[in-house]
Amino acid sequence: MAPYKEVRAEILSIGDELLYGQIVDTNSHWISQELDKIGVRVVRRSTIGDNRESILEAFGSAEKRADIILMTGGLGPTNDDLTKPLLAEYFNCEIALVPEALEAVRNFFEKRGRELTPLNRLQAHLPTKCTYIPNELGTAPGMWFHEKGKIWMSMPGVPHEMKKLMSDHVIPKIKEVFPLPHIYHKVIKTVGIGESWLSELIKDWENKLPNHIKLAYLPSLGQVKLRLTGFGDDMNSLEDEVEKEIQKVKPLIDKYIYGYNKETLEEAVGRLLKLNKKKVAFAESCTGGYISHLITTIPGSSDYFQGGLIPYHNVFKNRLLEVDDKILKEKGAVSEETVVLMAENVRKMFDADFGLASSGIAGPGGGWAEKPVGTVWIACAQKGKTFTKKLQLTQDRLLNIQLTGVAVLNMLRQSIEGKTE
Repeated sequence: MAPYKEVRAEILSIGDELLYGQIVDTNSHWISQELDKIGVRVVRRSTIGDNRESILEAFGSAEKRADIILMTGGLGPTNDDLTKPLLAEYFNCEIALVPEALEAVRNFFEKRGRELTPLNRLQAHLPTKCTYIPNELGTAPGMWFHEKGKIWMSMPGVPHEMKKLMSDHVIPKIKEVFPLPHIYHKVIKTVGIGESWLSELIKDWENKLPNHIKLAYLPSLGQVKLRLTGFGDDMNSLEDEVEKEIQKVKPLIDKYIYGYNKETLEEAVGRLLKLNKKKVAFAESCTGGYISHLITTIPGSSDYFQGGLIPYHNVFKNRLLEVDDKILKEKGAVSEETVVLMAENVRKMFDADFGLASSGIAGPGGGWAEKPVGTVWIACAQKGKTFTKKLQLTQDRLLNIQLTGVAVLNMLRQSIEGKTE
């Protein structure tokens, strides 16, 4: 195979219904994944309404950026479906009947006991510069153009029709036209550090990455993913090179790394608990059982999850977990003293190696000057030692619950690994 050149693609999703939010565009996401598998880099995805000027402008812009332009939608036989006539206009050609396409449309309707109407017959009229691509699952054919030095492919917007066209026709034809590189991704999962701080820690390493290995920061809820993407002719070499780069950066951020690729934080914690033959229990106040839910989504969690309590009301913090009434009155439910006792006593109650507790003001009400909304205390108790942490989160209730869940699981992870600060 000839040395590869980066092949770029742009995806255009056409239809007012997408812009109105009446239909969710799942096509672009799926197409991007399939192109990534064969080494084609998607440089842009755009959604365009059923408007002549907007569609023609999108065609011109995409042609400047991409080697492959893939379109979905706008292929029906009615007046609001503009993709076909505008492709003919853009490539300065006529629209004419394609007998093979007409036969396919006629067979489609006959098999369903329906009559081929003059309107449906129009589906078989295609721009003369395109190659007809049969659509075995619908009436709108695919249209393949090799014009102006670019590949253009127009497909129906119906997801199952589009996917069959892509899999059976488009992907094989792209492979015929372009010498494609291999693309290899590996994701480093980190928790407990923000994107900007993480970037500062690894900036020297990042600046020394080879040109064919790219780094992307992908922040999410309380976590940051570092995606390394390598481009090259040999997949084995790419995997080796990316792995070597990970080994270089790992010492800089090891205490924040919990896993790789698709592993979730709850999976990573479960793996560590199993590996170390440890048990865990939770006492959740502000999180209302959310952390126990996360833990029990993992198959095999019964090997390490002993159980939990949700002592939401102070009466039950006292009655079930022996948090002294004096502490609750003087320090409050949202205090270091309270979560320490909650964690230590839930550990003993459930005969666990680790007991974890959360208590906070999730919001939107209930806060005051000393303890505003988003104030949360968490604790992790082991035999003979207990770690605590105060969180200052957001004004959003659901977000505060989710962020507390991440923080508690991370505290558990650090405790198991002996990395608690």
